[in-house]
Amino acid sequence: MPVFRHAIGGETFRFGDLATLMARATPLRSGDQLAGLAAATDVERVAAQLALAEVPLKLFLTEALVPYETDEVTRLILDSHDRAAFAPFAHMTVGDLRDWLVSDAADSAALERAAPGFTPEMVAAVSKLCRVQDLILVARKCRVVTRFRNTIGLEGRLSTRLQPNHATDDVRGVAASTFDGLMYGSGDAVIGINPASDNTAAVTALLHMLDEVISENGIPTQSCVLSHVTTTLEVIEAGAPVDLAFQSIAGTEAANRSFGVSLGVLQEALEATRGLNRGTVGNNVMYFETGQGSCLSANAHHGIDQQTLEARAYAVARAYEPLLVNTVVGFIGPEYLYDGKQVIRAGLEDHFCGKLLGLPMGCDICYTNHMEADQNDMDQLLTLLGVAGVSFIMGIPGSDDVMLNYQTTSFHDALYARRVLKLRPAPEFERWLDETGILPDDGCFSPNAVPPKAFANTMLLLDQA
Repeated sequence: MPVFRHAIGGETFRFGDLATLMARATPLRSGDQLAGLAAATDVERVAAQLALAEVPLKLFLTEALVPYETDEVTRLILDSHDRAAFAPFAHMTVGDLRDWLVSDAADSAALERAAPGFTPEMVAAVSKLCRVQDLILVARKCRVVTRFRNTIGLEGRLSTRLQPNHATDDVRGVAASTFDGLMYGSGDAVIGINPASDNTAAVTALLHMLDEVISENGIPTQSCVLSHVTTTLEVIEAGAPVDLAFQSIAGTEAANRSFGVSLGVLQEALEATRGLNRGTVGNNVMYFETGQGSCLSANAHHGIDQQTLEARAYAVARAYEPLLVNTVVGFIGPEYLYDGKQVIRAGLEDHFCGKLLGLPMGCDICYTNHMEADQNDMDQLLTLLGVAGVSFIMGIPGSDDVMLNYQTTSFHDALYARRVLKLRPAPEFERWLDETGILPDDGCFSPNAVPPKAFANTMLLLDQA
């Protein structure tokens, strides 16, 4: 195994292996400090970045950071690698790839062709060399389009996940929050509930309610109750109306095992959900969430920095052709991302790496109340991600999730991003908003818009139930 070194100001820094080099080159974050992996000084970090820039990309195909023999994620990455797509880059170093990515030669079509040839370790490495403007510029050029009942990821569009969580899974409370979000134009990515309980009865009740809301109102969107994937398989077997199968995933086999999931289970969920044939314009049926620090929190990080492991989670997602993937960037807390500056950088890195790997990346732009962060930091990240072409964000009443107890983006925040950046909802959903009078042709929401009559009918049926 090679030893990497770089000299700065008469001092030579040595890095014993590729994993150490990657960790030392990572912009500062508290999770890597907690794991004892971070560079000790800014000078060491710069030396590592300069050494990393000289590493040949092809080395990542022979030096597995997590052993091939013991990790199914590593096996997935290497066994599915598209060598033909990689061929134009086989002579490049990490630094060369960064230069190509920011050049005009790397347009949307070229990036789409290249995506199968990149491993997550390659894109994680190049992200460590990028300034914020590089992360935005490159991600904006990546165009990833997915479909189920509408089309997500088109240029000039910004979708939202309407997240009507409720502390007790009360279907009437969930429905009220859902209608509130729809009146603000949220929900084209998915109407997705984090259930307070993962039992099949609660999940089934929520699925039926959402199915009724969508069908009664003719809404071209999809629903998801974010239960564990095995619970989703159970309710599919029982005949529940499942649009999307959800699962949190991570970048190592051991971390995924701590979530109670394997690649085989994800494949089973993909096949079962597709078998329902509930999509109208496409069959992307998987929804994945990720987050920097999940492997470390499970003691399943193998001495690898958290951002590289996050990129490896995207290789897992890519294998199942998802409709949606999002990083829940500040959710785990200050042990992994200490403050607003680290959250902003991490969100842009995650979006950059996911898009380069060909994923429909969104972001839960969020923080916990014990972090050194606030809503102003989230406004900055929201705006930067909007410029970078993020596929979707979250929409929650008042930015405050009453069930998960964290701060994220609201229906109003999505309106701000769409107005300032001149972005629009998914086209099928936009037509529905126009037809219902919620969003007329001029694109301006009316404060006097009248809810569709079917909203009231649904609430009445819930009362009677």
